[in-house]
Amino acid sequence: MQDKQPTEDLKRSLGFGSAISIVIGTIIGSGIFFKQGSVLDSAGSSTMAILAWVFGGVITLTGGLTVAEIGAQMPYTGGLYVYIENIYGRILGFLAGWMQIIVYGPAIIASVAGFMSILMANFFGLGNEWRIPLAIITVGLIGLMNLLENKVGALFSVITTLGKLIPIAAIIIFGLFWGHQDAFGQTVREIHQSSGGFGVAVLATLFGYDGWILIANLGGEMKNPQKLLPKAIIFGITAVLIIYTLITVGILRFLPVATIHRLGENTTAYLATKAFGQIGGKLLSAGIIISMMGTLNGKMLTFPRIVYAMAKRQDIPFSKFLAYLSPKGKSPVTATIFIVVLAFIMMLFFDPDHLSDLCVFTVYCFYMLAFFGVFILRKRNKFAKRPFSTPFYPIVPIIAIAGGIFVLVSEIFNDPAGVILFIGIVIVGLPILYFVKKYYQKG
Repeated sequence: MQDKQPTEDLKRSLGFGSAISIVIGTIIGSGIFFKQGSVLDSAGSSTMAILAWVFGGVITLTGGLTVAEIGAQMPYTGGLYVYIENIYGRILGFLAGWMQIIVYGPAIIASVAGFMSILMANFFGLGNEWRIPLAIITVGLIGLMNLLENKVGALFSVITTLGKLIPIAAIIIFGLFWGHQDAFGQTVREIHQSSGGFGVAVLATLFGYDGWILIANLGGEMKNPQKLLPKAIIFGITAVLIIYTLITVGILRFLPVATIHRLGENTTAYLATKAFGQIGGKLLSAGIIISMMGTLNGKMLTFPRIVYAMAKRQDIPFSKFLAYLSPKGKSPVTATIFIVVLAFIMMLFFDPDHLSDLCVFTVYCFYMLAFFGVFILRKRNKFAKRPFSTPFYPIVPIIAIAGGIFVLVSEIFNDPAGVILFIGIVIVGLPILYFVKKYYQKG
């Protein structure tokens, strides 16, 4: 079976530096700064919270190593959407793309922007009523920037990735060397049963790690995707795993678990002010805001490429409109506007914390298909030469699959109503596919 791929009209201008900056910049955003409280509450102790972050990183790394083998064989714009269609056929491929452009992409942008607006409101001394307007303004401005040539968005990713290293280094160094708490063995006493347990703690960390696969959506814009894509995914995830573990240990060295439990989403802002004073805290908060802007930019750079890839193959209504590229920069203009508008809607109707968990669940349904897909591809292309092979095969893909099952089961038990809602939105894609085939596509 020959791989189906969209016609590549986009510029191949992204090198390794831009690629790994996009991976790290897209992953490190709101999760590590805003999920410390919820991870700790669910895990029940500082030791289990640290283990949850490590376990989430291992699940993510095994998933990245597995998908990297597929991505090296299919280095086209569209990422997961293209992989699933080539492995499983049109219906599941369409649903993978539909899920990303209607549910996952807009929801995760809305969630990150929602978390960021909490910090921005605190930074500017504004009330809670400003959170949604601040989130909408920021997403709108970053969306406008991504209407320009892809080099602009990639450069912004490099700058913000370098910029976010400042608050990260400050938290790690200050916590490890000036913290007086024991990072291990502290127990949360006042904890509600509804907090969920270790499984839900790991699920919360996976929102912090999510975004690693988005670089695959830019496969058609990389200079040498067969080599660059696996390297960017592996080095990027490994770096983030180490950084997240050190940040968590640093925070738990500086603040007692009772304080983190009480502060919840405001833990990082409190730590910044407590450790560095009012001015230093403001500067550190500004660095974290820049970090989150970089994450939003990475997502805004990648999700419209899925819309473009689907529209280019006339897989969605209004394909001609959504496949439009700017004449000079070759950027998917209308696809970007489409994602921004959907993100605005999500911000108005959903809580960012709830959105983050449902995002992870929804995308992991399709990650699981990709993890199984490695076995299918190896059997189908038994004697073909692979640009990249998953190390320690089949152990690594099996761990990725086990981790995926763990995620799905945990969220089903934790939030069955939300799971049904998001699955329902994905299934709505089936009549859309029927409509497109009947009225839009010829032949």
